[in-house]
Amino acid sequence: MTPQTRRAGVVILAAAALMLAALRPLAATATGAVRFTDATREAGISFRHVNGASGQKYYVETMGSGACWFDADGDGDVDLFVVNSSELPGFKTATKPRSRLYRNDGNGKFTDVTDEAGVGARGYGMGCVAGDIDGDGDLDLYVTNFGPNVLYRNLGNGKFQDVTAEAGVAGGGWSASAAFADIDNDGDLDLYVTRYIDFTLQTNKYCGQNKPGYRAYCHPDEYNGVPDLLYRNKGDGHFEDVSRRAGIANPIGKGLGVVFTDVNDDGWPDIYVANDKTMNFLYLNQKDGTFKDISLVSGTGFSEAGQVQAGMGTDAADVNGDGRMDLVVTNLDYETNELYVNNGDLTFSDATFKAGIAESSFLHVGFGAAFVDYDNDGAPDLLVANGHIIDNIGLTSTEVTYEQPRSMLRNDGAGRFREAGPALGPSFTAPNVGRGLAIADYDDDGDADFFVVNNNRDAQLLRNDGGSAAGHWLRVKLQGTKSNRDGVGARIRVKTRDAAGKERLQANEVREGSSYLSQNDLRVRFGLGPATTIDEVQIRWPSGAVQTLKDVKADQTLKTVEAADRTSDR
Repeated sequence: MTPQTRRAGVVILAAAALMLAALRPLAATATGAVRFTDATREAGISFRHVNGASGQKYYVETMGSGACWFDADGDGDVDLFVVNSSELPGFKTATKPRSRLYRNDGNGKFTDVTDEAGVGARGYGMGCVAGDIDGDGDLDLYVTNFGPNVLYRNLGNGKFQDVTAEAGVAGGGWSASAAFADIDNDGDLDLYVTRYIDFTLQTNKYCGQNKPGYRAYCHPDEYNGVPDLLYRNKGDGHFEDVSRRAGIANPIGKGLGVVFTDVNDDGWPDIYVANDKTMNFLYLNQKDGTFKDISLVSGTGFSEAGQVQAGMGTDAADVNGDGRMDLVVTNLDYETNELYVNNGDLTFSDATFKAGIAESSFLHVGFGAAFVDYDNDGAPDLLVANGHIIDNIGLTSTEVTYEQPRSMLRNDGAGRFREAGPALGPSFTAPNVGRGLAIADYDDDGDADFFVVNNNRDAQLLRNDGGSAAGHWLRVKLQGTKSNRDGVGARIRVKTRDAAGKERLQANEVREGSSYLSQNDLRVRFGLGPATTIDEVQIRWPSGAVQTLKDVKADQTLKTVEAADRTSDR
């Protein structure tokens, strides 16, 4: 779609958005006590993404990279791995870009341990995901690239070993996001890798106007899609490519974001893929190693108007407290980010305008996306990293910009959202070129912080100041015995009571990989509002075992080991 065609719908869609906003009851405004502070320098993180741009508009330059929060050294707090890209023809730098691993020192500061850890391989990096592939209690690291991908096995002593060739997961082409899950519930983690388009440096096309300064990055329609990859873990250090057998090797895909989530609550992980300008994919787990494509019949493949959109990032959460996982996908300007609400019958309703998602996203390009309860009120809010694809968009548009402010959409508890970003400090009003986005409580104070990678710019660590004072919280850390080691895919339900004594239900899952090219902290957080005690925490493990914990104290990390007994008190 050309900029002119997209702008033709601006007046109609903008008017519709404003009309719906006027009709919808006013959601609660942001909690004034919560602010996000740029703590990057204070924390000792110095990372600049380098895209290698030289003016040739190689498509890969504009897509950025991601970051992963995971406990790399097993000391109980989350460390940070940030992916960098690299040089391209015509670009030279004295210091070649490389990805970085920052060790969390437990005092709000980080130390660069890339060299001693052995994870600084130089490639044109895109994304990452971390998971315990061999069940030894240490989180391993997978890095996607424009080119062969890399798997690092964690040796358990702060060091990693490249086992890509042995494991058989190098992939190839242009990989983007990746995610781990136990697709067959056999106790070990399998790997999904999205791949974008059939692009090489040699096939880079000239797009944009043919005059100085007007060359632009191409539309994805200029290139063919490629199938994604699904690797089944054989349990012996090797993976098997089961993409075709499993039914996910769709050649029209132009995958950028992926999230595993159990959409029908049957205990088996399903797959949602955000595709760029082609139908998004929703694959339903058939419990036999195969998946059924329900993208069309579920209503999650297209916009409400039946149009393909520029899917980049994606996440899942229960936004309205009904216990079912809903989906979000971020898109291009003059489209809207889409919110699909789970109806419980394998169909979804497009609630984008009704929920208030449309207005704030209409003139933005969304990449990283994460549901996060930033003010601990018990409702998942939506954080989006924004930034345009076309770096010279100002030459052809007066309505959108290259650098864009990020968004925080506050959930009123019933699945209706309003933009709260401007009230959260200058980190939300200052424009940037956001790409990868990852959530973690890195300082263990009970509220959610985040890290964002900005394309060809400095990355930022944003610390939540005030979230833990705004409401109580619970953090859940699982250890599987029969299930995979970290309980990836477990469904956690939390029951509390609000100030009026009304029961409140929250549901979430343990996930490895989501957003855009990134991974959040494995420890699952719940905001509790005024509740100081949780009536019930129910954990359904991937093995099918169910544990129920009663009268759990708030403001703690609940470490739970999978047990044979079904009910216990704490």
